[in-house]
Amino acid sequence: MSRKGHRRKPMAEINVVPYIDVTLVLLIIFMITTPMLQTGVEVELPQTQSATVESKDEPPIVVSIQQGGQYFLNVGDGNDESVQVEDIYPRVAATIASKPGTQVLINADKAVDYGTVVTVMAKLKNAGVPSVGLMTKSDE
Repeated sequence: MSRKGHRRKPMAEINVVPYIDVTLVLLIIFMITTPMLQTGVEVELPQTQSATVESKDEPPIVVSIQQGGQYFLNVGDGNDESVQVEDIYPRVAATIASKPGTQVLINADKAVDYGTVVTVMAKLKNAGVPSVGLMTKSDE
């Protein structure tokens, strides 16, 4: 009878059941996929002969790392100079700025930690070196 004049009051409650269902499904998906992301695929790498690097007019810059953690720098003058690790990057950046086509190579002892070599490579890249090469011995 007097329903015509009364408006329904809107509900102020949110139904959270669908959100809980979606969250549970996402949790299960992440629980299943996370272990797959943490494991690597085991592969057998091919064995090949390494090709020699083309020599350019400019002698390369060689950063040498010895097993004991000593660093040496040869900026193309033929002399391996003992340096601190912090001094390598500004000197290489200065040489690259003056001679942009100069190659940069890392000559590391095989007993040097892999992380050390990668850290030096990353810092050389941050110093402005476009590409860094690794020196190896041939099988012959």
